[in-house]
Amino acid sequence: MAVAMTLPTMVPHDRGDTLAWCRAIDTGPWSSLAVPERITFPSHALVVELAAAAALTERVRLWTTILVLPAHDEVEVAKQMASVDRLSDGRLTLGVGVGGRDHDYRAIGGNFADRWARMDAQVARMRRIWAGEPPFPGADPVGPPPVQAGGPPLIAGALGPKAIGRAARWAAGVDGAWTLDGDETTVRAAFDAIRAAWRAAGRTDAPHLSTSVWYALGPGAEDRLRGYAYDYLRVFGEDAGRYGADGVACFTPEALRRAVDGARAAGADEIFLVPTTADVTELDRTRDALGL
Repeated sequence: MAVAMTLPTMVPHDRGDTLAWCRAIDTGPWSSLAVPERITFPSHALVVELAAAAALTERVRLWTTILVLPAHDEVEVAKQMASVDRLSDGRLTLGVGVGGRDHDYRAIGGNFADRWARMDAQVARMRRIWAGEPPFPGADPVGPPPVQAGGPPLIAGALGPKAIGRAARWAAGVDGAWTLDGDETTVRAAFDAIRAAWRAAGRTDAPHLSTSVWYALGPGAEDRLRGYAYDYLRVFGEDAGRYGADGVACFTPEALRRAVDGARAAGADEIFLVPTTADVTELDRTRDALGL
């Protein structure tokens, strides 16, 4: 199982932090560098941070975890992601999902209705754009062409059975086993459902299976992690914020190891660790905790 690292996109940080994290992640042992998306949150813009990572790294694979595709225009996203694919020399994997926060949609004029059906159509159109099809009759193609033939691999951020079933029609895999505490049983059940959806869709290729977990290490780790979870989830209400704060568990080296070992035992191809601080020394603590 590969162990990937997420940039501290969701916590306040500056140029120096971005430089330090990108360079430290790229030197290893991390398999990938991920960038998540929120709009109504004190986070950096996904495409800006992703482009910076493309320029500042040479080795690691770049991921979006997850770009909320139906909130955006798919032709613009296709152009942006093809540009990142070229800047990174073909190292991009594009994770897309529908999200669940109507505030993020409303803030940028997105349409929250019929998100899954629209995303299916958006994925198909992005692939046509990447293949060089003009966006409308008489128009020039939208460039640049991506480095990767057919465009970056597409991973679906999907949780429920209907969403996973739809993803099996077009995705290379599913990032669909997110937990607050890294519980192995929950992750295993999600992966079993994804494999079953692949079989039901007549797929003979194995889906890429990934999961993620929020964590904190070092001084004040528990308070930091619980505060992060509360702040992140309270958009759904105070109860959701408190549920998140109560449910997180990876604030000790032992708990983080259990989560990583559990994901490996459940059959994950990759786990994305999500830090809750911009302090780059968290990477040293993480490597020590996991023996990497």
